[in-house]
Amino acid sequence: MNAPTFPLNFQRPVADLVREDRVHTSLYTDPALFDQEMDRIFRNCWVWVAHASELPEPGSFKTHWVGMEPVIVVRDRKNQVHVLLNRCRHRAATVCEHKKGKTASFVCPYHGWAYALDGSLRGVPHPQSYGDCLDKGELPLVSLRVEQYAGMIFATFRDDMAPLEQWLGPARKWMDLFMKQGAGYPVKVAGEHRFRFPGNWKIQLENTTDAYHFPLVHKSFLSSVDPQTERMLDFVGGPGYVEDLGNGHSVMVMIPELIDLEAHLDDPIPERFEELAQALRDEGHEEAQVRRIVRAVGGTGFNLNLFPNVACSMAFFRVLQPVAVDETEIHHAVITMDGGPAVANQARLRLHEHFQGPMGFGTPDDSEAWERVQKGSSAGRDLWILLNRGLPGERLTADGRAGDVSAETGMRAAYQQWKKLMTA
Repeated sequence: MNAPTFPLNFQRPVADLVREDRVHTSLYTDPALFDQEMDRIFRNCWVWVAHASELPEPGSFKTHWVGMEPVIVVRDRKNQVHVLLNRCRHRAATVCEHKKGKTASFVCPYHGWAYALDGSLRGVPHPQSYGDCLDKGELPLVSLRVEQYAGMIFATFRDDMAPLEQWLGPARKWMDLFMKQGAGYPVKVAGEHRFRFPGNWKIQLENTTDAYHFPLVHKSFLSSVDPQTERMLDFVGGPGYVEDLGNGHSVMVMIPELIDLEAHLDDPIPERFEELAQALRDEGHEEAQVRRIVRAVGGTGFNLNLFPNVACSMAFFRVLQPVAVDETEIHHAVITMDGGPAVANQARLRLHEHFQGPMGFGTPDDSEAWERVQKGSSAGRDLWILLNRGLPGERLTADGRAGDVSAETGMRAAYQQWKKLMTA
C-alpha cells in the first residue's frame, strides 16, 4: 500500500523549503509541489532523452518522457535527431506506442493523420472536408530544442535556454571520462531494466551520490563478491570525494584510481578479470588493448549526476522518470562496446545483472530503502530531511565545492538548483 500524500507546504513559501543543510519533507509528499516541478524544472532545463546509440540509423526512434509529457526521439533521413511531443495535432491521440523501433513515418491510429520523421504533417485522410481551413504547414508535431554532448541527447522546451555545453559546465569532463568505457569502440546502450518504486523522484536523485548507505544497504552484494573487490568497494572513509559541479550536477568519486580508465594500465589485472584477459589474448588482442578492455569492462570509479534526470553510474546510465508525487520509474541502461569483443560485452552484461534488475543484489535493496523513505515521510507534518553530512569539511574547488566521499554535497547541490528553478 502506498503511503498517503499530504499537502504540507501550505505553511511555508517554496523558497523556505530548501535550506543549506536540510529540505522540508513536503518535497517528497506534496502533490502541488510535484505539479510545479513538472512545469518549473522539467520544462525549464535540459532533460536527458536518449543516447545516440539508441538511434543507430535514419528512422530509428524511441519513446520517452520530458517530465510528464510523452515524446518521441527520432533520427530523420538527414541524420538529424528530433524530439517530438507524442500527440497528434488533430485530437491529441499519441502517434507512437512502441518503446523503440524503426519507421518511415508516424500515423495517428485514431484518424490517420500522418507525420514525417521531422514531425511535419504530410497527409490527412479525406482532406476535402476541410475546404481551405486546414494548413498542414501550421500543424506539425510540436518539436523541442535538441542538443548533444558525448553521445548524450538532451531536449528542452525553452528556445532561450543556455547552450547545452554551458549548462553542463564542468560535468563535461566527467562525461568524457565516462565514455572511455568504450575502450576505443563507440559506447552502446545494450538494453535496460525498468522498474517502479512507490516513492518521490528526488529520493532516487539523492541516491546516486550517497556513499553513506553503501556498506549497510548493499551488505548482501558485498558478501557476494571476491575479497579483492570487497576491499576495493570499501570506500566510505577513503580518499574519494563528492563535488558540486554547478547547475545541480555533481560527481561522487568512490575509487580515485579508476577516474581515468586509460591511466594505470600497467597495474596488475584484478583476479576476477584474469579469465577475461586470457580469453582476449587468445582472440589475438595485443596486451595493451587487453588491459584497456578489461579496465573498461569493470567500469569507472565514479557516479556522475546530471540534474534533473540522468546519472552516469559506474557502468550504466540510470534514468529517472517521475510518475506521481509518490511513484517513480527507473531505467538502468547497461552500456557495452559497439563492435567490441563479444566475450568482453558478455562479461559487462553479467556484471550489470549481478547488481541491477530483479535478480541482482543491488536494485532490490535500494528499492526497499527508497520505499521506506517515502513511507516514513508521511509521519509528522512539519519535519525536515537532513542533508548536513560533510558540511563542516567542504572546501572550494576550481569547479565548485567538494566534501568527503560520504558527504551529502551532491544532494545539497541538487536541491539548491531545485530551489533556484522553483522560485525563478
